[in-house]
Amino acid sequence: MSKAISDTQPSAPMPLPEDLELAPLVEQALAFARDSGADGAEAGLSVGNGLSVRVRMGEVDTLQQKRDHGFSITAYFGQSVGSAGCNQLQPEAIRAAVEAACAIARSTAPDPCNGLAEPQLLAWGPADLDLYHPWDLNPEPAIDLARSCEAAGLGHHASIGNSEGATLSTRSSVRCYGNSNGFLATTRGSHHSLVCVMVAADDTGMQRDYWTTVSRDPACLESGESVGAEAGRRAVARLGAATIDTCTVPVVFAAPVARGLIGSLLGAISGGSLYRKASFLLDHLNQSVCSEHLDILERPHIPAGLGSAAFDAEGVATHDRELVEAGVLRGYLLGSYSARKLGMRSTGNAGGAHNVLVQSRRTLGLPALLARMGTGLLVTELMGQGVNMVTGDYSRGAAGYWVQNGEIGAPVEGVTIAGNLKTMFTQIDAVGDDVDTRSHILTGSILIEQMTVAGS
Repeated sequence: MSKAISDTQPSAPMPLPEDLELAPLVEQALAFARDSGADGAEAGLSVGNGLSVRVRMGEVDTLQQKRDHGFSITAYFGQSVGSAGCNQLQPEAIRAAVEAACAIARSTAPDPCNGLAEPQLLAWGPADLDLYHPWDLNPEPAIDLARSCEAAGLGHHASIGNSEGATLSTRSSVRCYGNSNGFLATTRGSHHSLVCVMVAADDTGMQRDYWTTVSRDPACLESGESVGAEAGRRAVARLGAATIDTCTVPVVFAAPVARGLIGSLLGAISGGSLYRKASFLLDHLNQSVCSEHLDILERPHIPAGLGSAAFDAEGVATHDRELVEAGVLRGYLLGSYSARKLGMRSTGNAGGAHNVLVQSRRTLGLPALLARMGTGLLVTELMGQGVNMVTGDYSRGAAGYWVQNGEIGAPVEGVTIAGNLKTMFTQIDAVGDDVDTRSHILTGSILIEQMTVAGS
């Protein structure tokens, strides 16, 4: 059994500033804004360290070590707002950014929806969600890990003679946010990943595919050997891919691409899309938008979750929510500004959704899901951006496998799948138990009853 990727190096904190070094700078910025005449202000300061190495055909292609920091300030003069930032942490640079934000605010038109989040919504005393697992990884061990990952892919099969590389990335950061309502909090986070892309070839042509592992904790990453081998297996499996005749059939979106479908739904219920009237789910609150066996939940407090957060970008506390319940839309994703535009209140989603879970009362293992589909297309890759968020029209290039009588058959490429998202969500027939945890959207494979597959 291969070692977990983190076994090669101990995990220890990377050198980041202590919380108390950041909080006084944020407080100082807020005081600068107040002294400049601002009625209110909010400020954020972040510092991060990172290492990224890419190896291709055994040679180091890219090696980057980063230490970055940034400061942002938003000042409110009545209902007028101005924002500015800088990438320096010296008090004089912060003061200059504050002055710039105030100058902008003085010259902008008022908007009654501008303003800080309501104090009663803020996350006073936020919980520790176990988001910080730094990885003290030096360049040479990182290069060795990437090389071993790529070597496992290249050695998987004789048809693999080329690679687009293996990339190992690690980052740790600390951020302090505060506003003039008295809120001040510091959070730490980490993010680690390894991705490998393999190229296979035979007399039918060349095919590429990849695999990746992602986690906040390096101890939870898949081994480099398993990532490389899976990338190789997937590339070889696509050899001989061809198009198919145009047809209307059931379609299974494999878990890694199914989260894109759910992402479209989240975009449609986000405040910016709604108040701009640029959503196919406009005015659908408390209406059926999905199959009745489907629930979509937001769970922001999962320990070490990739989308976990105790509060949003405005300091508003996050809470467990049911976005879709038995197919019925129960909630939007709102920050303070969009909430006011819609005559509602913030849902703690300034900056986006947090840990979205797709659950179904019709959950099946992937073999059973394919058996339920019978004959159709298993989609493993999507291309293009053919999603109209206003109408819900959906048309994207796709690749995957033809499924016959529930069994995976020949690889398919050069097709386009088309439908309308409003119909597709109501035609979700079942969801797989093969949940992909490498994103803040956690879903298994999704079976759609019927879509148009355009081929030859």
